[in-house]
Parts: sequence; structure tokens; C-alpha cells
Amino acid sequence: MDHKLNRWPARLDLLQSGSGLLLVLFIWGHMFFESSILLGKDAMLWVTKMFEGEHIFGKPYPVLVSAAAAVLLLLIALHALLALRKFPASYRQYQRFNHHLASVRHMDTTLWAVQVITGFLLFFLASAHLLVVLVQPDNIGPYASADRIWSGRFWLVYAPLLLIVHVHAGIGVYRLAMKWGPFSAATSGLWRGRIRLALYCIVAFYLCLGTASLVTYMRIGAEHAPFAGERYMAPTGTEAH
Repeated sequence: MDHKLNRWPARLDLLQSGSGLLLVLFIWGHMFFESSILLGKDAMLWVTKMFEGEHIFGKPYPVLVSAAAAVLLLLIALHALLALRKFPASYRQYQRFNHHLASVRHMDTTLWAVQVITGFLLFFLASAHLLVVLVQPDNIGPYASADRIWSGRFWLVYAPLLLIVHVHAGIGVYRLAMKWGPFSAATSGLWRGRIRLALYCIVAFYLCLGTASLVTYMRIGAEHAPFAGERYMAPTGTEAH
């Protein structure tokens, strides 16, 4: 009997990998833009205006930031739905996986479990952050962001989000490399250790960069707390965020 090959599981795997890679690239790029605060308030203001389109259109359009946030929310939802296909679907399946995890003690299986947990948490933490950006796109800038983080207590969201998102992204890139990389069966073991070490270093770098940026925003927010709500004034004297 001629059986037709079902290609949809492979296509969904490819779509999941592609959406995950896009999200990782965004996160890593986003961290560099966020860290502009380390270069000073004016540098962060320049980046804010860039994303609002002022450098191109001559005036800011915060709706561009809202549009980007909406696209990211849709991409996160798509990636989450695709990833749910491989989650334990029942308590019995969870028990079997937990037993397998405890008995085998395989590093890649452990990393997958960590990715499942961090992915679940990210769905809520990242969505909360993006929803704020979606509805308040003009509330971004040296003082506006710092006030939100410190006076608005959003550091309680951003601190765990910083750790969870980079751990999840690092594991995701490692799994993508091992799944789609051009490695032969004979060399996969050697490359596995090298790629894992490289990703550990990358995750550590972004955690240090993100922590330094978050602490800087918190310091600025604490200093600006008596004037929370006031916007940063650019050196030209024009009002800015």
C-alpha cells in the first residue's frame, strides 16, 4: 500500500525554529539598544527617536513602536503555540518525563526541561512588558523608562525577565545549532561541547550587559523619583522623553 508522507510535522518544526531564531536575534539586538543608557541619557534619547522614526520623518511617530510590539506579541504567540506541541499534554506524560529526566540525567534533556519552564514564564513576563510598550509607546526615554522601572516598580518584572529570557534564548540557540547544524554523527559530540561553551559565554555577556543597564535605569529613576513624570530635556532645550 502506498502511504503518503506527512510533511507537516517537519514544516511545523522548521517554523518553530525560524520563529525562535527571529526572537533571539531581536532580544540580542534589543539589549544593545537598551544598553545605550550606559553611554548617557542623550545616547538613549537618540535611540528612542530612531525607533520613533524622527531621524527619517522629521518628527516622532510612537505608533511605530506600538506596531513593532504588536508584531512581536504575535510572533511570541506563534512560537509558543508551536512549542506547546512538544510539552507533556497530561499529568501521566509529565510523570514519565520527570522519571526519565531523573534516571537518565542527560544534559541536553535537562536543558530542554529548563527551556520548557523558562518558556512558560516568558509567555507572561514578556507579554506584560510588550503590552506596556504597545499601549504607552510614547513613555520611553531616559527619564520615562527610568521612572517606569523605579517609581513604577517594573524592575520587579524586568529583573527576572532579564535572567529568564537570556537563559531561554541561549538554550534555544544551542538546540537550533545541534538540530540544524552541518555536523556529522562522528563530530557532533565534539561540536556539542564547543557550542555549549560558546553559548554559556554569550548568555553571561548579555546578563552582565542587561544587569548593568537595569541598574543604571534604577539609579536614574531613584534620583529622578521626586520629579517622576517629568520628561528628559534634550540639550537643545526641546522636550523629549
